[in-house]
Amino acid sequence: MTKPIRITQQADASEDGYERVMSFLRDELMSGRLKTGDRLLPERDLASALGVSRPVIREALTALSTLGAVEIRRGYGTVVREPDFTALADYFSLVLAQQAGAVDDVLQARIAIERQAIRLACTRALAPDLDRLAQALQAIKATIDDPAQGGAADFHFHTMIVQAAHSPALSSVYAAVAKLLQESHQERRRVIASVPQVDAYLIDHHEALLQAIQRKDPVEADALLTAHFEIGANLRLDAAQAQAQRPAARRSPQRA
Repeated sequence: MTKPIRITQQADASEDGYERVMSFLRDELMSGRLKTGDRLLPERDLASALGVSRPVIREALTALSTLGAVEIRRGYGTVVREPDFTALADYFSLVLAQQAGAVDDVLQARIAIERQAIRLACTRALAPDLDRLAQALQAIKATIDDPAQGGAADFHFHTMIVQAAHSPALSSVYAAVAKLLQESHQERRRVIASVPQVDAYLIDHHEALLQAIQRKDPVEADALLTAHFEIGANLRLDAAQAQAQRPAARRSPQRA
């Protein structure tokens, strides 16, 4: 649908112009009065209806365009589009990466998302989802000796779990923080690469996760995924301790 949208909300004098425009458009989008494909009134008419200047309207629309909520088409107008949450990945990466402990906090959010996703995947996953998970598992096996490619394959497997849940909300939130998660995931994979028998663990545990989803057993799948993250944390701790001991071991003969 491409018909212009009628303005029905009255301007709130307590808000400044930019906030007034953003509040109006946000309310219209959240209420469903604005839908994907709808065309907004021209900037001039929006400015008049909301009691703000056209530069303020343009600034608000540009911000929404950056977020992927609208598309500004030259010579046609501004059209509502379905938001692409991956467009927020760079924003979240830049903002969160500057905050102390942010990566650990995001990892906890990742665990919560994936635990819910794997439960849903056990009941909602379709044959194509299982095929994609099986292919992702094969990629893990094929790249097991390469921390960089292996880390990417590992993260892709977990992303396929979230997609298999068929939950737009979970997928959207996961996509918004995916870039930061993937970078930290690959770094953790590099750290544990030196841990003995880690390759066998990585293959076996991901295979067990897939089998639990195939058996449609959400309790087992959730327990396995919880253990998966706990074991991963312990492996990173073991690797860090081993790394810390190496310099001391090299210095000990000199002290003797």
